[in-house]
This record gives sequence, C-alpha cells and structure tokens, in this order.
Amino acid sequence: MNVQQLVPLALPRGRPLSCELCGGPAQLRCGACRVTYYCDVDHQKADWVSIHEKICQLLIPIRTSFPFFNSEKERKHGMEQLLHRQKHLVDLTHKVAQKFVFEGKHKEAIPAALHSLRFSIDTCGPDSVELVPAYLILAEASTGLGHLTQAEEYLSQAQWIVLKTSDCSNGIQSKLHRNLGLLYAAKGNFEESLYHLATDIYFASCAFGTHDISTSGGYFHMANVFFRQNKMDIADSLYTEVTDIWHAHFSRLIRVQSQTLTTLSCMLSIHRKCFILNVDEAQQAEASQVLNAILDIKEQAPKQQPAKTANVVHALAMLHYLILDLPKASSTASLYSLDSVPLCRCITDAGWMLCSE
Repeated sequence: MNVQQLVPLALPRGRPLSCELCGGPAQLRCGACRVTYYCDVDHQKADWVSIHEKICQLLIPIRTSFPFFNSEKERKHGMEQLLHRQKHLVDLTHKVAQKFVFEGKHKEAIPAALHSLRFSIDTCGPDSVELVPAYLILAEASTGLGHLTQAEEYLSQAQWIVLKTSDCSNGIQSKLHRNLGLLYAAKGNFEESLYHLATDIYFASCAFGTHDISTSGGYFHMANVFFRQNKMDIADSLYTEVTDIWHAHFSRLIRVQSQTLTTLSCMLSIHRKCFILNVDEAQQAEASQVLNAILDIKEQAPKQQPAKTANVVHALAMLHYLILDLPKASSTASLYSLDSVPLCRCITDAGWMLCSE
C-alpha cells in the first residue's frame, strides 16, 4: 500500500476532496492511482483489503480528465470506452462484495458494495433499477454486522426504486424480499421473515425454476428461521431440498465434463475454465457457506441421518473437485465409507475416479 499525505496548499481551489468510504474531508490519497482519497489510514486500509487493490489501476482512466478530442467521432468513442470501463467496475465490485457476504466477511463487503453503488449511479442514474443489487448487498452486509437501522435505510432505497419500476424483473424482486426476510429474522420477527422468504422463493421460482441454485438461498434462509423456532422437521426438509439442489447442480457439471474430457491431463488443462463458465466465485462461496452450515447442523442433530449427511458431504466433495482442490475433495469424500451409507453410485462415478488418481 502506497499512501500519500495531502498538502492543503497544493490542492486545487474550489475542488473539495472527500473520503472514499465516509465522504469526510480527505487527508490522504492512494499513491499508486493518485485519484482515490481517504480521511484516515483506517479507511484507506479497509478499502484496500476490500476492493481497492483489485481496481486501483482501473480507476485512473475513469477519474482523470478527458483529453482534447479532435472530432465528434473521437469524443463519442471516448465516452463509449468510459461507459464500458464503468460497467466492468460495477460488475467486478458487485461480485467481490457478494463473495465477501457469502463468506461471512460483512465488514469487508461494505467498501466494495459502496463502489458498486457509485459506479451504478454514474452509469445509470440515481433512480435506476440497476442500483438495487448494490443497495441489497449493502443491506445484507449491514444486517450481518448488526447495523439494522442502516440496513433498513438501504432496503428502503431499494424498495422505493422497485415500486417505481413497473417492469422490475422477478430476479430483482426475489433478492429484495430475501433481504427483507433476513432483516426481519435478525429482528426476531419470524412470521414477517417467513412471509418475505416465501415471496422470495415465489419470484425466484418464476425467474429461474423451483430447483435452481438461485432459488435455493430462499429455502436455506427459511430453514434457518424454522430451526430458530425449533420446528426441526420443517427445517430438516428444507435443508434437504437445498442440499439436493446443489448436489444435482454439481453432478450435472461433472457429468457434462466427463462426457467431453477423456484424459486427466486434458481435464487439468481446461477444467477450471469450464467450471468458471458455470459457477463464479460468489456462487462457490455461497455453496461452501450453505453446505458447511447444513453439515454442522446434521452432525450435531440428536437423531443422526447418515444418508442425508452423506449427501451433504458428497456435494461438498464435488464442489472441491470442481474448483480443482483435489486433495480436499478426496478427504471430504472419505469422511463416510462406502459401507456405511448409500454412496456407492456417487464415489464410483468417472469424475471421482479422476479425482482419486
């Protein structure tokens, strides 16, 4: 990290500089890009850990003045390039923030989500529905940190935009209700939470289908609410549904790859590219967080269900296999022997033969 102290007399007059995170008067700036400012070292470090390290150099062409254009064609091309760069940063910062949230790193998610919100405003305007995903990540991160009032403010902004947008997609409405469900669950209002999570599942099912991984998050959070209400049978049924969705998704990826890849060397050379096309890092983090949470609950349950537990273990093993963590995939799969649970058909798949080589 390269940090420079600002000299007030050297700053341009009439151009106040503000902190990237809190908006307060700037005292420091990043010495690498020289276009990002902070009020203190703590905010500079927080931004660096969250997202700035990844986007430092990408900010330079966005935050520096345009050169003089000789023609309207050049000016138009320059504006198109700027818009393209901004949209790329919206996507990148959103994915990083989402990944942090799934990993439970809510504090680290905030700076990345704030960047996503600002770039979305720059590209789409302050009232666009494209701002909703950024508001929702900020709300979820704030809820995770216990800052419920702040989470409510972000959700109010998102809800107002959705209400004003007549053609708002089912996917956006699903995410909005999921976050409302999480907020009410954090407040202990379980009935209201279940209502919003049920609405989330409805919209997600309309957008993606009832057995899609995008829908599984609603089932998982609903199961957590029933678990907190001590309604164990309902919670167990929903946890099983979530496991089955991820298990089927990973099985499908492995099946498709096993039909096209014939040798281990071929697999190792292009396997990661094939996987990234199907599941991004945020989805990997979500799957890991959800399946490990379900596994902990299954293992601590008074009444053990070996077959269901083994299904969770196998789904986790497939996840490790697909991200090429083959030693962890093998060790995870070996947690349950073939004799103890009906896992024979899974372990003897062609994918697992490759994994064990």
